[in-house]
Amino acid sequence: MIWTAPSVKRTQDLGGLGIVTELQMLEGWLNWHRETLQAKCAGLEPAQLARTTVEPSDLTLLGLIRHMAEVERWWFRRSFASEGIGGVFTGPSDSNEGLDGVHAADAERDFAFFQAEVKACDAAAAGHDLDETFMSSYGVPLSLRWVYMLMIQEYARHNGHADFLRERTDGATGD
Repeated sequence: MIWTAPSVKRTQDLGGLGIVTELQMLEGWLNWHRETLQAKCAGLEPAQLARTTVEPSDLTLLGLIRHMAEVERWWFRRSFASEGIGGVFTGPSDSNEGLDGVHAADAERDFAFFQAEVKACDAAAAGHDLDETFMSSYGVPLSLRWVYMLMIQEYARHNGHADFLRERTDGATGD
């Protein structure tokens, strides 16, 4: 049997985010966007996830999964938490934060890595105040709040890309 990207059950009711703390709101929106990206991939086989569908772009759904794992890792773990870990999908052959170097044969592994990275990033931010700061690689102080906002916009932008990629793959549409 061929592996397919797992289905996703939404854990966040967006309507409930209107009257919660700022941290709960940011976490809720980030989780909703994480789940949206996974939902755009749900049920697709590795070859479908790795296929380019919006020419002339070489963007793929699997590339987006890899990219978001890499970006989360960079901001939450490497930058904010100062964990001494390297990149996973970024190397000499991929300077584009996981978007390049996509192989269908790695789809199941890449999805598992994405899901593990999300948990690790949540753990890196847990118990910290949104006003806690760190020094960026550009020498600019940034806050944990800034990281949450950056990640929400990064997912929102790429989820728009994922909409087009999924529709061109099998015609599926949705939020």
